[in-house]
Amino acid sequence: MPLPFTAAIASEPVDSVAHIIQIALTPVFMLSGIGTLLNLFNTRLARVSDHIEQANALLTDDNDDAQRNMQLERHLVRLHRRTLILDTAILAGGLGGASSCGAAFVLFMGSVRDSSVAAWLVLMFGLALACTVGALALFLGDSLISWHGLKREGPLPRPTPKTT
Repeated sequence: MPLPFTAAIASEPVDSVAHIIQIALTPVFMLSGIGTLLNLFNTRLARVSDHIEQANALLTDDNDDAQRNMQLERHLVRLHRRTLILDTAILAGGLGGASSCGAAFVLFMGSVRDSSVAAWLVLMFGLALACTVGALALFLGDSLISWHGLKREGPLPRPTPKTT
């Protein structure tokens, strides 16, 4: 006994059904890539946050070395800049992921309703691409700030041993 939906599929050529599946999978693969990027951004943000805590702890030590404290403050400014950039990258990546989901939804609704959804599809997928490119550009900005800071200022200073 054939399933109820097989009659509708049997009337469609195999090539057109395969093409619909290919088109519908594109946003899903993009969403998978965006998810990986968001994981990377969150991991970097956690590391920057750990560096901020370490720099704050070194700054609040009972150390009167003005040059060291100034270096730590510059380091903290750079780290705060990086958190702002990474937060924005995560926001852009999230918008890109939501737009990818929207594009997949529009494709699904278009196939169910058999209506023209080309404008919505272009808008949603275009927004997903634009947000993903923006997130990657922000990630590059964070990397440049990190590399430039390490080259110019070096790593955090080591805590000075306390004398008792």
